[in-house]
Amino acid sequence: MKRSNKKFQKKGSNSLNKLSLFQKNDGKFSKKCPLSIKGAPVVDYKNIYLLRKYISDNGKILSSKITSVSFNKQKKLTREIKKAKILGLV
Repeated sequence: MKRSNKKFQKKGSNSLNKLSLFQKNDGKFSKKCPLSIKGAPVVDYKNIYLLRKYISDNGKILSSKITSVSFNKQKKLTREIKKAKILGLV
């Protein structure tokens, strides 16, 4: 007598099955860098309000994947946040 393994059978396609944190999204979604657009604020260690947006509650610098900041701006932002931390502004 054969057992039917319902546990391992493929379920019908559901829209929720397609959404997963570990699978790549089929549609390309790219967000513009908020620090590279026209009229963007200057990244400086004295601009505390801007720097606080890119720091977590624990004081860690948020990654560019989360904030969608370009590579060059992320390096500059990191440098300025570290300066502000050393001076005790943040």
